Amino acid sequence: MSEQRKGAPGPGGFGGGRPGGGPGGGPGGPRMGMPVQKAKDFKGTLRRLAGFLKPHRYALLTVLLAAVLSTLFGIVSPKIMGKATTKIFEGVMQKIKGVPGAEVDFGYVADILLLLAVLYVLSAAFSYVQQYVMAGVAQKTVYGLRQRVNEKLARLPLSFFDSRTHGEILSRAVNDVDNISSTLQQSLTQLITSVVTLVGVIVMMLTISGWMTLIVFLTLPLSFLVTKAVASRSQAFFAGQQKALGELNGHVEEMYTGHRIVKAFGHEAKSVAAFDDINERLYRSGWKAQFISGIIMPLMSFVSNIGYVLVSVVGGILVTRRAIEIGDIQAFIQYTRQFSQPITQLANIANIIQSTIASAERVFELLDEPEEVPETAQPVMPERVNGEVHFRDVTFGYGEGAVLIRNMNIDVKAGQMIAIVGPTGAGKTTLINLLMRFYELKGGRITIDGTDITEMKRGHLRSLFGMVLQDTWLFNGTIRDNIGYGREGATEEEIVQAARAAHADHFIRTLPEGYDTVLNEEASNISQGQKQLLTIARAILADPAILILDEATSSVDTRTEIFIQRAMNELMKGRTSFVIAHRLSTIRDADLILVMDKGAVIEQGNHEELLAKGGFYADLYNSQFTGRSARTDMG
Repeated sequence: MSEQRKGAPGPGGFGGGRPGGGPGGGPGGPRMGMPVQKAKDFKGTLRRLAGFLKPHRYALLTVLLAAVLSTLFGIVSPKIMGKATTKIFEGVMQKIKGVPGAEVDFGYVADILLLLAVLYVLSAAFSYVQQYVMAGVAQKTVYGLRQRVNEKLARLPLSFFDSRTHGEILSRAVNDVDNISSTLQQSLTQLITSVVTLVGVIVMMLTISGWMTLIVFLTLPLSFLVTKAVASRSQAFFAGQQKALGELNGHVEEMYTGHRIVKAFGHEAKSVAAFDDINERLYRSGWKAQFISGIIMPLMSFVSNIGYVLVSVVGGILVTRRAIEIGDIQAFIQYTRQFSQPITQLANIANIIQSTIASAERVFELLDEPEEVPETAQPVMPERVNGEVHFRDVTFGYGEGAVLIRNMNIDVKAGQMIAIVGPTGAGKTTLINLLMRFYELKGGRITIDGTDITEMKRGHLRSLFGMVLQDTWLFNGTIRDNIGYGREGATEEEIVQAARAAHADHFIRTLPEGYDTVLNEEASNISQGQKQLLTIARAILADPAILILDEATSSVDTRTEIFIQRAMNELMKGRTSFVIAHRLSTIRDADLILVMDKGAVIEQGNHEELLAKGGFYADLYNSQFTGRSARTDMG
């Protein structure tokens, strides 16, 4: 099954790759009791993340000031409202006692209400300023971070992508950055507000009554004990829920991408049974996790209500002794409610920040990855390339001490067709990757028309090549756009001519929308052979100096293959062509055949010369026509 990925190889290049990993989780903050990923270096990562916020320090000061003012205006309101309650209570009590001329001072109450209205409006206004400014800071910071990540990915060597799944890279570039964005936008302002609210409420409670404040503080240890006991029980179930959810996502993705194979082998019932099993485990873990964590709020309310009862009793006693006013009790009860909220928020924010720093650490690990060897300060950019290629004492290995290619020497004249054959793991694709400088040599040099490829800019070097691979690469877009990807600015006429040369024009015009037909993400709305025709048309349009073909006709029928072969022969005229061959019958006319095994070129020559030698090539060639399986894996 071929693969199409949204990505961009070099101009005219079309490569396949590993499918991405399972879908990543969303950026939402962890819930109470949910297991949180911890950073390895919390302080170091926090300092580094703060460095991204440094250019916005004045905006952050504005956010801090607005948050303080907004919270303060909200905090003083209960105390002022208590004054109105006291005034009403005093007027009513005087009337009850029959004091002459006693009445409620509604003018005073009206002034209090007007003042409260102004305070609430100011609080809302400063809250708006806080959110507005912080939204700009968060989005600008994450914009810069995303830009850094994207630029970094463009500078990373191919070895980085070969050693990691696409899902892991996407998770760091998308999910982790989104997690940071969400925290900067919401949790940072909430953190400031919660701290200011907590400090402000404590101060206001102390101004009313030290004894009642002490009672509120005595209920705190009980709240913490309740929260810890419930959270520790729910954590195991949350871990099971996340594990089952990951398995479910992986199963659905696997079954969806391979649904044809599942149906072809009649494993639908087996797939459904596996889904039901995982779904059942997810249900059990999720139900228990949500139920147990849901107990926290009722228990916290119970503890809070105990506090309210005690505050009311003590407050009533203090009022009878005229130590405080009745309006102060009302204000204090409101402060008590406000007191527990920021504590709960801070506990939750601590988990979110822990998760965010872990996400930031993963992003910074990506930004710290070793990059490609820097380009030369004075690059050579030849205007015209004939395509003469020389490998001189080339040595290469993927890891330290593991040498795959040693002292390789190859001479390719301009315009020659070079076939590369050999068993799986012989180094055929590695040779092409070295030629395009996807990997750096450990020793020796490769030249094109006498110019060392390390003296050229990578972008210019890769623009000299056109690639048609066995694994087709098409993106979500129109057929016209997919062909036009081969050369920027190509006209409609040039795109159609390229399609005709690749014998793709006829089938394109039979489609309902013709060249405007939109290919889906996997291009499954056209056949495998048609996909290959489009990639060949794209290579023809690119008009490269050097061609790289990886059994480009293996996915089309024999009749179409003949037409494509003619088109490719026409395309290869005057151009150097490297053909990775799987079916040896397609390379009989090659000017030079390189036979590779274990990273070395063990034989070279044309078809007749190599057959006459009766060596490794002759053995491979004969085995393909006699049915013998020994050493025939040419993948």
